[in-house]
Amino acid sequence: MTPAPGRSAIRTPDQRLRVFVSSTLKELAPERAVARSAIERLAAAPVMFELGARPHPPRDLYRAYLEQSDIFVGLYWERYGWVAPGEDVSGLEDEYNLAPPDMPRLIYIKETAGAREPRLTGLLDRIRSDDRASFKYFSDPAELADLLVADLAVLLAERFDESRAADRADDRDESDASPAPSGRVSLPAPLTQLYGREDAIDSIADRLRSPEVRLLTLTGPGGIGKTRLAIEVARRLAPEYPDGVTFVPLAPVDSAAQVPGAIAQVLGVRDTGESPVDQKLVTALRSRRTLLVLDNFEQVLDAAPLVAALLSGAPGLRLLVTSRALLRLSGEHSVEVSPLGLPPSRTREWHPDEPPSPAVALLVERARSVKPDFELTADNVADVEAITARLEGVPLAIELAAARLRLLSPAALLERLDRRLSLLVGGQRDLPPRQRAVRSTIEWSTRLLKPDEQDLLWRLGVFAGRFSLEAVECMADPGADALALLETLVDSSLVRQQDRTGRSYFLLLATVREYALERLDEEGLLEQMRERHARYYLGWAQASGREVIGAGQRECVVLVTNERDNLRAAERHFLDARDWTGAAGLAWALWPYWWISGMLGEAKAWMEELLARGHPLPDDARAVALCIVNASFFWEEPAPSVIAGLSESADLFERLGRPAEAGVPLMSLTMAYTSGPKPELDRAEAAHERGLRLFRAAGDRWGESVLLISGGMIELVRGDREHAIERFERSLRLADEQQDDLARTLALHHLGWIHLLGGDPRSATGYFADALHASLRLDHQQGIAWGLEGLLGVAGATGDVERAGILAGAAEALRERIGVPDKADAIFHGRVIEHLRGGQHTAEFERGHARGLRMLTEEAVAVAEAVAATAAAAPDGAPSAPLPVFGLGAADGAAPRQRQEARTG
Repeated sequence: MTPAPGRSAIRTPDQRLRVFVSSTLKELAPERAVARSAIERLAAAPVMFELGARPHPPRDLYRAYLEQSDIFVGLYWERYGWVAPGEDVSGLEDEYNLAPPDMPRLIYIKETAGAREPRLTGLLDRIRSDDRASFKYFSDPAELADLLVADLAVLLAERFDESRAADRADDRDESDASPAPSGRVSLPAPLTQLYGREDAIDSIADRLRSPEVRLLTLTGPGGIGKTRLAIEVARRLAPEYPDGVTFVPLAPVDSAAQVPGAIAQVLGVRDTGESPVDQKLVTALRSRRTLLVLDNFEQVLDAAPLVAALLSGAPGLRLLVTSRALLRLSGEHSVEVSPLGLPPSRTREWHPDEPPSPAVALLVERARSVKPDFELTADNVADVEAITARLEGVPLAIELAAARLRLLSPAALLERLDRRLSLLVGGQRDLPPRQRAVRSTIEWSTRLLKPDEQDLLWRLGVFAGRFSLEAVECMADPGADALALLETLVDSSLVRQQDRTGRSYFLLLATVREYALERLDEEGLLEQMRERHARYYLGWAQASGREVIGAGQRECVVLVTNERDNLRAAERHFLDARDWTGAAGLAWALWPYWWISGMLGEAKAWMEELLARGHPLPDDARAVALCIVNASFFWEEPAPSVIAGLSESADLFERLGRPAEAGVPLMSLTMAYTSGPKPELDRAEAAHERGLRLFRAAGDRWGESVLLISGGMIELVRGDREHAIERFERSLRLADEQQDDLARTLALHHLGWIHLLGGDPRSATGYFADALHASLRLDHQQGIAWGLEGLLGVAGATGDVERAGILAGAAEALRERIGVPDKADAIFHGRVIEHLRGGQHTAEFERGHARGLRMLTEEAVAVAEAVAATAAAAPDGAPSAPLPVFGLGAADGAAPRQRQEARTG
């Protein structure tokens, strides 16, 4: 229930956040199951009727349930639900209607290849126009689980009720711009409850609220709990940061040079290569009020100047850093993280109601994770307390030791700890006592393993970030039962398991990985295992690269994203080992992925490093490097070196007998000749025709589809709209055959603009809306920006100036967030914006633009869909506003020319 004004809304531990789940039953049974699991993963309480949306709903009952819930989650697919006699709406719609007005509403709509029932369509239309609801599309239960966990994390702050009260008290004037978006909270879901840190959380949060504290470093030895504490502080502060809270794990990062890319990846800033990533980060953060948590900074201390640059360029930024060492920057504040509180010396008998010390509470919780019937009793309490004291209250040491309580009694565990640790600590007297406790416990834990289990653990140290079972099997010795060995390591708490997008992954804590690498190096196997790791991921990338184009594209993109850290580590190994073929092969295998994910700039940096080494390169490596370094689809004006590099790349590939790959640089070369103030259209046409010949000879329909976009632009610059449309439509047909969302997006985007510029906003709307949905499915952020910009053109052409301004502002904000400026690819929408700003509705446009700048992408997409719905419903022949953007380059205003005989496609 809602607290009275001014009263504290801090919950007691038994009061979990309650999430009401509304859906039909039978058609969404799998989705209801994953929703329950997702909610429970975040320690929240699902509120669900066992019979789903009942045919004749007990209104009093679910009204009461709704009033006692904190969040409304709606799941919808094709069915509206049964309407009982005497009722006007189904139970499904009634639940939505009865949700309290101030309750956050998370709506998830399952994509369908069939048809939704008309009344459900009407309900969904109403939900989309409800500014209290946030809605997303999903395709399967696994995707729903990921979306739901991520979105609920935004709302799982300890003072959730207070933030809701504040939201209700914020009485905005109707004429005010759209409210600033709620901050996105991107924090790991905790695996354990936090004990004994309440005072520290309050103190650190208060310090970060102080105006003079913008950089706060939590220091302490590995395993002391810095990361867990930082996550909880960030969660506590999340409601105070309107532009979000983001966690950046640096454990997989091997050098300071990789830190900008790691931060950019988590923030969604795309590294497209046209400017340094650190500059893009400053641009993306400069107008945000946000909190970044940089975890495990001690191994990249040379990146401290980047931290200073971010703080200098982004006045609304706060940084919470965890590190074993200070950054030594001006303005840095620090807190040393202490071990967990230990039990005091016992002066009286133990009583079951006696609250345990934080260290004992953690040990008991972790013991129950491996032995559910473990209890603290009068017989074992002394041994349990002695164990925590022996481990000095260090959380990681306690967790590792607790894993042994599956087989050992507390007394037996204590005896082994006393005997083993006294020997282990003796050789590490140069380390601080708490660091010795962690290191000694890791060593003790690993000495309890069998030799083959130890051997596998050392080898797992070469992985960067999470890794799959298949990768583990590659690293294990032939004939070894990798699954059984891995299971033992998980049971021993030395390896942790994660479930992501329906697959199991594994992870080593930073301290355990560090120890494993030391042991691997001592045994003289480090370089051999790094080579094996790199070879595995080269083969994995080549196999995955075949799937990143075509019907499995979306699933493949998710899969590759889960392995990005290991792919980076493999690439770094090849470059350091001067294995140019391996380095180029890995980069080339996934080049469409680098484009989709916004990592093309990073791939370019790898290949620039390869070219800059000055060593003679094999022809295949040089061909790849020249193509990736010079590849682009949009230029303001390409440099001569771009033309030369792309031409040489195509020639090398063709000499090597690889026609499909020779066609790839010709995609960019065609656009390069077409761009700039003086297009070289004859050379562009020659490059295009050569590319078509090569792709067709290789049977590469995808390459032909993308190249035809370049060919259509040649015709558009010539002023031949008819033949441009032919090429764009041919491109779309090929993309549809391949079921490839990236190629479809490119074709749809260009078809949308050419129809809009030809005075047909209704046809353009269909193309732009389809392109936007394809980019949303793929999570292609630059494509989403294209979709918003296309529909701003529709809004401008149909006289909806304010919504055109909203979409212009939202697209601009999105581009700033992802680090992809629109200077080069603003050939269409840039002129629309210029026209609207210079007309009689300038004030209306600017008002919308200001609102759009503060919108979340999801909110902007809702506006775009509303624009599309309005334009699609307009009667045939409805007038459109003139947009003077038809001139594109050399043929500005010219009549269409006759197609040259040599042209095909």
